[in-house]
Amino acid sequence: MAATTGPTPAAGHPGTDRVTRAAITQVAGVFDAVALTSVWEAALRAPGWSRPPVWFHGDFHTGNVLTMNGQVSAVIDFGGLGVGDPARDMTIAFTLLSRTTRTVFRSELGVDDATWARSRGWALATGLNAYRSYAATDARVAAQTTRQVAEALIG
Repeated sequence: MAATTGPTPAAGHPGTDRVTRAAITQVAGVFDAVALTSVWEAALRAPGWSRPPVWFHGDFHTGNVLTMNGQVSAVIDFGGLGVGDPARDMTIAFTLLSRTTRTVFRSELGVDDATWARSRGWALATGLNAYRSYAATDARVAAQTTRQVAEALIG
């Protein structure tokens, strides 16, 4: 479970910084490593969550959101459930939304720059992890994680 006050992606989970930097190096031929590093380092520099901790799903992406007739009907897979920084769940903005709808999402939630930077970091780290783990064997996951990383780069 994440700490209840303000962790950045690397501070929230030991090894995340090391693993994410290794992933950036590994995918340098697929993605722009300089841009990936820039997004990651901005997330690490962003101030942590300083307000009361909130519940988060922790693995909120399109594969864990079920729909029926175009509407969200359920969210599944609560293995990452925790209390802390809501930036963890804002990764959905980079897995599901377009740049235009992501702007609306951020505006409607009133997300500050630091939380947004941390959410981009989480989206990048989780996207790279899934890409490295599954892209070579699952074309659907390869497409989804490629999109997630690309959208995290856009912001």
